[in-house]
Amino acid sequence: MTIPFTAASRCSRYRRRILEISQQVSALHIAPAFSCTEIVDVIYNELMATPVARESEDVFIMSKGHGCMIQYVILEERGILSRADVDAYCKPHGILGAHPDYGNPGIRASTGSLGHGLGMLVGQAYAEKLKGTSVNFFGVLSDGELQEGSTWEAISMAANLRLDNLLVFVDNNDFTSLDRMSLAQPAFYPVLEKVQAFNWAAAEVDGHDSRALVTAARALPSDRPRMVIAKTTKGKGVSFMEGVSIWHYRSPSPAEFEQALRELQEGS
Repeated sequence: MTIPFTAASRCSRYRRRILEISQQVSALHIAPAFSCTEIVDVIYNELMATPVARESEDVFIMSKGHGCMIQYVILEERGILSRADVDAYCKPHGILGAHPDYGNPGIRASTGSLGHGLGMLVGQAYAEKLKGTSVNFFGVLSDGELQEGSTWEAISMAANLRLDNLLVFVDNNDFTSLDRMSLAQPAFYPVLEKVQAFNWAAAEVDGHDSRALVTAARALPSDRPRMVIAKTTKGKGVSFMEGVSIWHYRSPSPAEFEQALRELQEGS
């Protein structure tokens, strides 16, 4: 099947908007948002059903809460958050903080304390199965969260409950804050085989290849919980940010902003 894609232009637009916001605050998690841009875009624009298409709206939880800028700008494009809301990111009068807060438009769980998002997804997905609804649940985890015991407890429980309404993506950018996972936690790898051993349907793909993400997600067996391990680059799209740990936190200077904007425009 041929999938018509406009994902590349969408993702370039999202990254440029995040860059714009970075000039209004002293720091934001820009590189973590850039690494999962294609993942979150695919979930919202290719995989989640809209309320028009089914009786209930599918649910997305950004367990990797520090990557929330990509969720905010997508919700802005959808008209769920206003431009004023996003412009007021991390400002005293604004509603949007550095991590998602439940109760804000489009936000289904408060996250940022890493390791809890999957547990919330499992509980909500199980509740909907008990009610017999057709709601599907989507989540994005950081690879750092897979160091948390609570995450593996949730992985085990999801398999025990055969949650076929749950699809999780792992943003495997090989970083936890400032440290390389592969250096600091070598026993973390291989991830794919560990997840499969818990009886999840799982695949590993290039996390910046939107077509591959969609194809992998749709090809996984639908009789159990599913996971797509997405190999990504922290700071993807901007040469001086890619794989450079300091961009976990800081905002670009005006000169860096102009260079980043040029690179994103040239790459779109």
